Amino acid sequence: MTFWLLLILGLITYIILQRSVANITRTPVWLLWLVMMTPAVVLIIWAEITPDDGAVPAWGAITLMTGCFILYLWLLYQGRPPTDAPPAATAADVPSPLSTLKQQLRPIAPAEENQLRDCFNWSVYALHQLEYRPQAVICRGQLRTNPDRAYRTIRDNIEKKFGDRFLVVLQEGENRKPLFVIAPNPQKETNTRPEEPTDHPAIAFGLFLITLFTSTTVGVELAGIESDRWQADPSLLLQGLPYALSLLGVLGIRELGRYAIARRHHLETSLPYFIPFPFFLGTLGAFLRLRSPIPNRKVLFDSSIIGPLLTFLVSFPLLLWGLSHSQLVPATDTSGLLNFEELIPTFSLLLSLCSGLLLPGSLEPSQAIALHPIAIVGYLGLILSAFTLMPIGRLDGGQMVHAMFGRRMAVAIGQISRLLMLLLAVIHPELFLWAILLFLIPLRDAPALNDVSELDNRRDILGLVSLFLLAFILLPVPQMLTRVL
Repeated sequence: MTFWLLLILGLITYIILQRSVANITRTPVWLLWLVMMTPAVVLIIWAEITPDDGAVPAWGAITLMTGCFILYLWLLYQGRPPTDAPPAATAADVPSPLSTLKQQLRPIAPAEENQLRDCFNWSVYALHQLEYRPQAVICRGQLRTNPDRAYRTIRDNIEKKFGDRFLVVLQEGENRKPLFVIAPNPQKETNTRPEEPTDHPAIAFGLFLITLFTSTTVGVELAGIESDRWQADPSLLLQGLPYALSLLGVLGIRELGRYAIARRHHLETSLPYFIPFPFFLGTLGAFLRLRSPIPNRKVLFDSSIIGPLLTFLVSFPLLLWGLSHSQLVPATDTSGLLNFEELIPTFSLLLSLCSGLLLPGSLEPSQAIALHPIAIVGYLGLILSAFTLMPIGRLDGGQMVHAMFGRRMAVAIGQISRLLMLLLAVIHPELFLWAILLFLIPLRDAPALNDVSELDNRRDILGLVSLFLLAFILLPVPQMLTRVL
């Protein structure tokens, strides 16, 4: 089991590194991955060769993790692009998805430049100057009306003169003044590509069936049935269906909700796809690919809040039902927040409240909880909701605070959240890996096309409630409340 957990951890770490830092450093991803995996490998080997007292000294573990993290940052810094590279638009000026386009902006002839200037009406946006960048044209000026009206007017004017050749982006510049960015339209290139194989519903359905089987086999093992027994009697697989259907239900409803929001806002997206895995949980989750740019911050908020919200709404009743059917067991040295057979619930205020009400005595230091398979699904959904709600970068929570407070404020909130999570990991060392993964995620996410218009009050309130829910899940329970429960 240790080997497979290490394999899953290595795979997730490599994917995160490949998608987050591969485009900002020339240091090989495999080298960064090796540095990040060193603490986990060393600690596991230490535990294996010292089975009697396999506890690693605290100072040794902290030194190892800190040293590897510093080495990771140094390698990342050493691999930065050379300073004499061709000038490019800053992250505050050009959206990150557009900055990775392979094609360069086609030269604008003098006649086209005049046409571009004519697209900016003085009554909505007084154009002052054009700045040509390798991948975009920055249009600086003065906003003379509300952002929604200005964006629609300028976008429609550019589409009339240039067709679908360009994307029109409205966002804040360095001085917080709104500016327009005219960049190549990636959708134009995408529309000329042949249909991808994953666009076929048969593939999505096939992956779902495979994931249903792998999750069912894991559910059978959680029910206490060994693999040789259900292989000899396949009818025993039915006992693993409650776990499998609950897990796939949580993941499926989450992705279907994101798919429905995308279709509602006329965004091009793939179907939801499950990832089967024959070990651990039976699946590595589900995903869908969003191919269209986000038109405005309201759509950005809707597409980011729907996943964590649905995950929590589906997982919480499963957690309550599963806790009521779980059992108390004596706590041992191996008990913790990641041990489903000996769970310690006091790390989470929400989990502690539920456990104290449904399992009296579960908050005593000498007691742990052996989770029912359905409770495991609800518990995993709770963890998934908390992780995706973290207000950092391209996580759902990061996009949500971006939509609520703006891109600049979202970066500051993300940095503070990283540090708070690191402090929380000091109290609960099991969260240290979570905290490190958050430092690997870039703070900036992709802006919306109209990234200036603000949200309405209803969305702001829903976002604040979601952040409160995140704190309710992650904050440890006070000792005074533990005595009361």
